[in-house]
Amino acid sequence: MEYFALNNEIKMPMAGIGVFMMSPAEAESAVETALKSGVRLIDTANGYMNESGTGRGIKKSGVPREEIFLVTKLWPTVYEKETAVDETLQRLGTDYIDLLFLHQPTDNWREGYRQIEKAYKEGKVKAIGLSNFPDDLLKEAVDTMEIKPQVVQVEAHPYFPQTELKKVLAQTGMGLMAWYPLGHGDKALIGEPVFGELAEKYGKTNAQVILRWHVQSGNIVIPGSKNPDHIRDNFDIFDFELTGEDMAKIAEVDKNVRYYTATPEKVAAYAAMELKEDL
Repeated sequence: MEYFALNNEIKMPMAGIGVFMMSPAEAESAVETALKSGVRLIDTANGYMNESGTGRGIKKSGVPREEIFLVTKLWPTVYEKETAVDETLQRLGTDYIDLLFLHQPTDNWREGYRQIEKAYKEGKVKAIGLSNFPDDLLKEAVDTMEIKPQVVQVEAHPYFPQTELKKVLAQTGMGLMAWYPLGHGDKALIGEPVFGELAEKYGKTNAQVILRWHVQSGNIVIPGSKNPDHIRDNFDIFDFELTGEDMAKIAEVDKNVRYYTATPEKVAAYAAMELKEDL
């Protein structure tokens, strides 16, 4: 495993598993498999409505809690709820969270951030993150919040490598955590000739080459899968290294194209979405 050193000196694994769009039972199984396969970074969220299943998977794995880097996110509807962090801890079955994000930049995000700051001071949260925040709000958080964020989570992949954002992050010591690291499974991206060539060169799959590119680019990756073989394959990226020439070839596929754009309408809908976890 390789690690990213956050700006508060905490070390975070650079590869793990995300449980987006999984049922609680699916998350439980995937997390247990991942942890037993050596994965130590787990990413979930209030909004995925599978935190309880994630917590059960952690317990069933038998891996000590202190060896796991657990990430989750507060949903906008609980940003102003004083018990939001404690309820999240209860669902996960743990007494602390390694990294807690605000999931969406709704109008009440500042109240949510203060909730996380309070939990950070109490030792319930070890690091603070912002997910899907535009550059202007990210700058506001860095400039005005008492505790500076340590990580941002955004869409990032070879078609959209977040070049400009990474220049900003380099000045703050913040890490970039990539969602859609494989382009939401886009066959066009995964099938780009350069990835096929490099996969043959290193005896890896195209997806493994892309995930290795992420890590060498400084990105923390959390590909999701319910398939045990795919989970293991997604983590098997630390026994080879892309050359500078390889990285330059991959840079040529940058299209500055993302798969998701947060419209004002979508953000407003997030603020109204009800959370109902199916245990």
